[in-house]
Amino acid sequence: MMTEKKIMIGKKIQKDIASFLLAGQIGVLATDTLYGVVGSALLKETVERIFAVRQRDLKKPLIILISSIEDLKYFAVEISQVQEKKLQAIWPGPVSVVLDCQTEKFAHLQRGTKTLAFRLPASEKLLNLLKKTGPLVAPSANLSGQPPAQTIMQAQKYFQEKVDFYVDAGQLKSEPSTIIVLSKNGEERVLRGGK
Repeated sequence: MMTEKKIMIGKKIQKDIASFLLAGQIGVLATDTLYGVVGSALLKETVERIFAVRQRDLKKPLIILISSIEDLKYFAVEISQVQEKKLQAIWPGPVSVVLDCQTEKFAHLQRGTKTLAFRLPASEKLLNLLKKTGPLVAPSANLSGQPPAQTIMQAQKYFQEKVDFYVDAGQLKSEPSTIIVLSKNGEERVLRGGK
């Protein structure tokens, strides 16, 4: 049975959540689309823990949430002027964009693809959190092959004590983000239709 202190509700938690995430902890909270299992994208151990908790296919990369286009510098991702113009038109919003990333430093995020997928959410609350924590991974809150949790209670059934905190934002029902590949010349290819 989940302890009450693990479920945090209200504005006062915003600072605490950031400190938990900066310390490498993981938790379930609302993203701009669905509840996600959230953790720092910059900490390899945190990313690997999320893969394990969700029982996710180790070959499937995670989408990285960022607070601005400038955050791409954390990952040594260089974009062309055409790409930047397209990103400014797409973001913020529920579209995840796959970009080239050749550096081996982020192999834990690339999963052999030499690319990374990013999303700049429109949610002001989430953006404020990202500004404090830096980039976060936030795959949907479910075990691999199961439907995404629409409530914190459903998320608790999936993860129980395997995550460090839960933030209840009520019932969330939404499609996942659209995923596109954006080439240097600005060509777009849709990998997954979504919200």
